[in-house]
Amino acid sequence: MNFPITRMRRLRKSPEIRDIFRETKLNKEDLIYPIFVKEGLENGKKEPISTMPDEFRYSIDDAVEFGKSLEKKGLKSIIIFGMPLEETKDEIGSPAFSDDGIVQKAIRKFKEETNLIVISDVCLCQYTSHGHCGILSEFVDEGFDGVSNDIADNTSDSFEILNDETLDYLAEVALSHAEAGADIVAPSDMMDGRVMVIRDILDKNGHENTLIMSYSAKYASSFYAPFREAVCSSPSCGDRKSYQMDPANSREAIRESELDLIEGADVLMVKPALAYLDIIKSLKEEFDLPLAAYNVSGEYSMIKAGIEAGYLTEDAIFESLLSIKRAGADLILTHFVPYVLDKL
Repeated sequence: MNFPITRMRRLRKSPEIRDIFRETKLNKEDLIYPIFVKEGLENGKKEPISTMPDEFRYSIDDAVEFGKSLEKKGLKSIIIFGMPLEETKDEIGSPAFSDDGIVQKAIRKFKEETNLIVISDVCLCQYTSHGHCGILSEFVDEGFDGVSNDIADNTSDSFEILNDETLDYLAEVALSHAEAGADIVAPSDMMDGRVMVIRDILDKNGHENTLIMSYSAKYASSFYAPFREAVCSSPSCGDRKSYQMDPANSREAIRESELDLIEGADVLMVKPALAYLDIIKSLKEEFDLPLAAYNVSGEYSMIKAGIEAGYLTEDAIFESLLSIKRAGADLILTHFVPYVLDKL
């Protein structure tokens, strides 16, 4: 029926009416907070991240205390990103799979002192001397002790990130995180086959109940720039376009996610979120697995900058997160968590 019998504004006439008929709702349990933990940082001396307003690098003790404060406000889950000492980085990312690594120590501390679900990012980029997520062919073929001058300015087409050689290292990282107590390991490297080798090594070592949240559709995005400054993980040579997805592709995201599902992923993820809402929607329609979306650093920082400049109001924060949930995400990784917890 048409107007005047049908009046759509009846559903909007008051805040109370709008509340009960709201189709999409953002809940505290939908949120995952990314927290940055830095080796060697003195307790009580958190470091501001210049590219991410109101975000900080923490010592392990300070990170856990901040996590506790968020847990009291209703947060259920965190994902840990670690920064090792610069001098410990090497061509294979050894600090990433050390039992005494920064992430491993942080996982144990969080599990001892909180009830938070602890997710660990599984990658090599913060731990390698060259900043890539996998093993660089030059290091294997020529045994460089660091990035050589002749390739430092080249594109990723001039060297190769070795997929299969990287898998064993990623498996060791995931196992070390599970041994430390991580509830969920989240491979973000975008190497082919990494979910399979991680599921295999976890199962063989008694961690069959550890979940895998796969960065199944991770794009080679410009929106990662603030994060790379935050964790000092920018590649010192080339870029990541040979292993992260082309932003122009959508069907490829379905293929990537289907392969991860077959290999044993328990949760799929789209990264970034706001520029890829169509991908979130496509994966939600295609698969029955829980779906996460990463509201990444660039998306966070541009909204914060807009608010600071007076171009936007803080309502833009909730509107952007609701768009991610509306597109189909079950879980949202976002740096807006402290703000949202105070407002919900």
